[in-house]
Amino acid sequence: MILTADYHTHTPYSHGKNTVEENAEAAKAKGLKQIGITDHGFSHIFFGLRRKKVPALIADCRAAEEKTGVKVLAGMEANIRGADGRTDITPDVYDDFDLFVAGKHVMIAYDSFRDFRRYFWGNLIEDKLKKGKNPPEKLVEYNTKAYIETIKNNPVDIISHLGYLCPCDVKEVAKCARDYGTYIELNSKKSHLSDEELFEAYETGVRFVMDSDAHTASRVGDFALAEEQIKRVGLPTDRIDNIDGRLPSFRFAAFKAKR
Repeated sequence: MILTADYHTHTPYSHGKNTVEENAEAAKAKGLKQIGITDHGFSHIFFGLRRKKVPALIADCRAAEEKTGVKVLAGMEANIRGADGRTDITPDVYDDFDLFVAGKHVMIAYDSFRDFRRYFWGNLIEDKLKKGKNPPEKLVEYNTKAYIETIKNNPVDIISHLGYLCPCDVKEVAKCARDYGTYIELNSKKSHLSDEELFEAYETGVRFVMDSDAHTASRVGDFALAEEQIKRVGLPTDRIDNIDGRLPSFRFAAFKAKR
């Protein structure tokens, strides 16, 4: 497998160490055609992109693309904020971004105590105290609904690290992603799907992208962890759309073009 693009990287605009240009240079050095700059969403308490910094981020992406020749997509890893599928990317900022990635992070500003109790406290207890073993059915249902409503109610391109710190029904989320044209990410920074869950997701017909989730330029294009699992599971690679010269067809751009 040869990676064609990496759609999940971070910069100092949120939690990354290297600049947009340095990430783009790293992508060029590894032969990538495209790179996504997807800093954490506005509601992340510690590492969120600041709204006032968005114009500078866009300018940096355009300048890096011109300098390197690599397509640099200005994106965001938006936070899924509750069971109704709210995220940090709202229609008023659609025109600012090229790429819409959405994922679960616990350290965000919540809109309601219910979301805090379920999404933060419930998942944190499961991860830290119970190690994710036999999570309560209601918690799994809540998390699954949050993923599904996010996909249904937003033109999301990619769901990042599905299930990480957020136990859910992976098969049901994958079915929804298949139906709406959203990609499931195979994240190469953290283990987030069991081998069984990965194969179940594949069987639904959903499409995937492999991403580094790089927080340093040295990790841009690093997909070793995901590749290792793919080989271990014996997963066919025909529906991984950012390898071997293939590029994905993203939902967010198509949605904006039709407006």
